[in-house]
Amino acid sequence: MNSVGRKSTRWRLFFILLGLSMILVAFSRLGYVRPAKDIFLRVLAPLQKGASYFYSFGADAVEFVQKWRSLKDENERLRKEVAKLTVENIRLKELEAENRTLRRLLNFVGSNPGYEYKTAPVVGRVFARDPSGFSRYLIVAAGRKDGIAPGMPVVTERGLVGRVSEVYHNTCRVLLIIDPSSSVSAFLQSSRATGMVEGTVDGSLVMRFIPLDAGVSLGDVVLTSGLGGLLPKGLVIGQVIEIEKRDYALFQETRLKPTVDFNNLEYVLIITDFKPLSFSEEEGEP
Repeated sequence: MNSVGRKSTRWRLFFILLGLSMILVAFSRLGYVRPAKDIFLRVLAPLQKGASYFYSFGADAVEFVQKWRSLKDENERLRKEVAKLTVENIRLKELEAENRTLRRLLNFVGSNPGYEYKTAPVVGRVFARDPSGFSRYLIVAAGRKDGIAPGMPVVTERGLVGRVSEVYHNTCRVLLIIDPSSSVSAFLQSSRATGMVEGTVDGSLVMRFIPLDAGVSLGDVVLTSGLGGLLPKGLVIGQVIEIEKRDYALFQETRLKPTVDFNNLEYVLIITDFKPLSFSEEEGEP
């Protein structure tokens, strides 16, 4: 088709559309278009309502997802913060407990200024059977480099723990007074009667060789006597919880409750300037 033909077609299309527009305007003024418009609006209204619903639903869904992601991120942040605070709280409680223990030891040192002390943490404890019977001892983080020597007394603010039995470069072994091989010269605070406090296989203490005529009562406090020169005098050992006295026996004996809680020791004090007169244990090798 040449250019003249294309122009002719365009003009015909223009006049057709113009005529249709004039007819529609005329029908609209005469009222013939309103029924069709009403039908069109009735058909279109549900579609508009549905489209509005889906648009609102979509907007709400997008908003929900955005809020959910924000809440998830916030929850994760708060979870990490709670975990961090929990760890910090545990650490602070441990420091508080450690400080309480060290303050009690410091108070004991202040109340007993006659000796020099080395504070040392407990790094191990052994309550077990061995070929010779039962062993009860501690491993303490103080050794030869700290001036520790065999025989040195070990205490807490609650009383006598034991004696250093073996020494290594950085640590030492402390034989507890509840070990069956332990024997300590002692006296009853009330009657001043003397005897020997020995450990037992069940981890308790027995005071033996108390004179029959000595007055002994439940709750009496037992302290080190200092006899034999192995320990200072006046260290608390325990309290009488049971008395055994037989008429035919040469001595009476008592069962004691130790004042020291050997299962929960964290720090001890080693009396470094007390020199035992003799000590049979040989120093351990590093």
